[in-house]
Amino acid sequence: MFVLVEMTDTVRIPPWQFERKLNESIAEELNKKLANKVVYNVGLCICLYDITKLEDSYIFPGDGASHTKVHFRYVVFHPFLDEILVGQIKSCSQDGVHVSIGFFDDIVIPPESLQQPAKFDEAEQVWVWEYETEEGAHDLYMDIGEEIRFRVVDETFVDTSPTGPSSAEASTSNATEEVQKKEAPYTLVGSISEPGLGLLSWWTNS
Repeated sequence: MFVLVEMTDTVRIPPWQFERKLNESIAEELNKKLANKVVYNVGLCICLYDITKLEDSYIFPGDGASHTKVHFRYVVFHPFLDEILVGQIKSCSQDGVHVSIGFFDDIVIPPESLQQPAKFDEAEQVWVWEYETEEGAHDLYMDIGEEIRFRVVDETFVDTSPTGPSSAEASTSNATEEVQKKEAPYTLVGSISEPGLGLLSWWTNS
C-alpha cells in the first residue's frame, strides 16, 4: 500500500530561516510542497521519510534565498495491482460503488466488477447483490458506511497541471465545462467479483 520513492528536488530556503538547521528547513519545505499531493505516475505523497544527500547550496543574484539540490525518500500511497484493501462505502451511483479508506476517497468499483448478479436500487440509491440460495434469491444491500474488502485491478493518473488556453474564445466557452469535469488526479479501480470480497459482514456473519 505504501512505498518509498526516491526523489530529487531543488529546495529554496528564504533568508529568515538561515538561523535554523538546514535539514530541518528543507524537511519542512518538502512537506509543504508534497504532503497530500498527487505526483503524476507516482502516487499520493504522505510524508518525508529521510534526506539521503544534500548538494552544495547556492545564492543567486537578486535573490537572497539559498537553493539546495536535495536527494530524499518520500512515503507514497500507491497500492500495487491485485492488492487487497479494506475501506468504507462512501456512496453508490449508476457508475458503481465509491469507496473511501479515510485519507483517500477516489476509489470506484464499477458495476461489472461487483458480485453478480447485482442491481442498482434507485429508491435506496445503493447496489444490491442478489445472492442465490436453494430457498431463492436474497438481496444483500451495500449500505453507505459499511466496511468493504476489494481488490485493486486498475489505476488512472490524470495530469491536472494548468495549461494555457488556445484562444480567448475557447477559454470562456470551456470555463464552466472545466469546473464541471474536474477529474481526480489519481483514481483506483476495485473489484469484488470473487469469493471473500465485498462487505465484511457477508463473510463474518453466519
